[in-house]
Amino acid sequence: MAKVKNFEAASTDGTFKLSDHAGHPVVLYFYPKDNTPGCTSEGMQFRDLYPKFAKLGAVVAGVSRDSLKSHENFKSKMGFPFPLLSDPDEALCDQFGVIKMKNMYGKKVRGIERSTFVIDGAGKLSREWRGVKVPGHAEEVLEFVKTL
Repeated sequence: MAKVKNFEAASTDGTFKLSDHAGHPVVLYFYPKDNTPGCTSEGMQFRDLYPKFAKLGAVVAGVSRDSLKSHENFKSKMGFPFPLLSDPDEALCDQFGVIKMKNMYGKKVRGIERSTFVIDGAGKLSREWRGVKVPGHAEEVLEFVKTL
């Protein structure tokens, strides 16, 4: 698998640098928008399973184009124990290729395709999910992390 280029992004917990988490699996889940039903549900699943991810030494982080202020409100409202990364200039979205043309109410819009990436402790991309369906997804990611 390919090595993931180091990156840093502003997050609700200060600057998030991939290199700071060497030796630990990193679960990076990209979602379209704070405070929307699918994204809230997905975040809640990762939140509820977070103790199991933490026990495996895994780092979980959510990423969207929302502002840090929006992320801080979303994180505190939902009680997420992990950072949310703000990617307003789409640098991370581009690095992982998650921006797609989507249909919103009959209009074509650019947006984030719900996607999750697991980066192993050596910094290699070990698994990716694209076009994620929320139900049961966090559980599936956890099961994969157990195999690392």
